[in-house]
Amino acid sequence: MTKLRNTVGERIRAIRKAKGLTQQQLAELSGLDDAYIGSVERGERNFSIDTLEKILKGLNAPANDLFYDSDSTTHKNDFVHSRREAIDEYSVILNQLNVKQHTALRRILNEIKDAFL
Repeated sequence: MTKLRNTVGERIRAIRKAKGLTQQQLAELSGLDDAYIGSVERGERNFSIDTLEKILKGLNAPANDLFYDSDSTTHKNDFVHSRREAIDEYSVILNQLNVKQHTALRRILNEIKDAFL
């Protein structure tokens, strides 16, 4: 069970950093103590679902952002790790765009993809 707790803690840290938040800022947004946030990120706390919900609200992130195949993101595979960091950063950007901007960005990305294929 510790593996899942560590994975979730690592994902919380990654999402927090991608959003440019400090532990103190996340603590304030989630109504928790910053030392508690740190212990969650390090996998030291066996936190409740209610606490997880507070953290997710503070991060303004959906729960599914925390769960993915953690075995494929070990630091041994730099490409996969780098890709996950980029996805986190892109997710932050996408959450700030409106529908019209999403459509334009999708069009641009498709053009870039076509240029590389």
